[in-house]
Amino acid sequence: MSDTTLFDGSATVGSVPSGDPRAETAADELQSRAPQQPQGLPDSTGLRLLAVHAHPDDESSKGAAMMAAYADAGAEVMVATATGGELGDLLNPAAAEIHQCHRDLPGVRREEMRRAAEALGVQHVWLGFTDSGLPEGDPTPPLPFGCFAALPLEQAAAPLVRLIRRFRPHVITCYDESGGYPHPDHIMSHRISVEAYHAAGDPQRYPDCGQPWAPQKLYYDRAFNPGRLRALHEALVEAGIESPYEERLLRYEKGDRPDWLTTHEVTTKVPVGDYLEKRDAALRAHRTQVDPEGFFFATPNDFLREVWPYDDFVLVESAVETELPEYDLFAGLREQS
Repeated sequence: MSDTTLFDGSATVGSVPSGDPRAETAADELQSRAPQQPQGLPDSTGLRLLAVHAHPDDESSKGAAMMAAYADAGAEVMVATATGGELGDLLNPAAAEIHQCHRDLPGVRREEMRRAAEALGVQHVWLGFTDSGLPEGDPTPPLPFGCFAALPLEQAAAPLVRLIRRFRPHVITCYDESGGYPHPDHIMSHRISVEAYHAAGDPQRYPDCGQPWAPQKLYYDRAFNPGRLRALHEALVEAGIESPYEERLLRYEKGDRPDWLTTHEVTTKVPVGDYLEKRDAALRAHRTQVDPEGFFFATPNDFLREVWPYDDFVLVESAVETELPEYDLFAGLREQS
């Protein structure tokens, strides 16, 4: 992704080392209000989950711990990456020492994606599209010819329909209608996910893409849930640790929110406290894109386990009965398996 900035392009910040005594103090102070929801997942053998992403490294910053948790619980988990991130930049200056970056960054990113999937214990497929880039300027320039976001919807969705009919996922996760942020490839990833979710079970649609399979639940990823940022901010301040979220939250309180920022309410919190280190390993696998001292590592994992040990999702479609809030993406499906 050329998208290591969050929500609004805010600058990244340094991390609090995991061994910092402030982290231990904060954990002690927060023990009394530790979350009471389920802290683990039941056996998920026989269940399948498909996560749709735009670029290599998106899977590691959005729902990575969730995927590692379900894979460890026995589920088959697959990441589908729409593009190769061909128009991305070298976002971690320290990676400039990798000589291949300067002649074949897409090739480096493919290897990074392989390592990230290995770290999470998940399967991975490329959908085979070309990165659209992030147009800038006023007016914005047209998208490159033949890129992912410029394709007709049915042409772009066909490989995903084919994958769904082959992999037969019970659950699909994707971005919301804003793409999580308004990159053309993120928005198109949302569009093809919704299209494929509804079309894959219909034998009249995409007849050349395999035998029909109807996924049962569709979720939007809510990785940058404002409620989570608020809870972490307040806990950090209470513990006497500088919050990396303060400036952004103050702007939001003043009404200075990006017009594309959606307001979906979280319906589902998946407990992932034991898998934050696997998420970190996947993020670090994307060395060209992720600064190991940057935003994603700004809050110690021990602190996260006390305050917000969840990956957040929004249930959008369900063919099975379920009760909200949920703590399991397969809620309502286990009884049928």
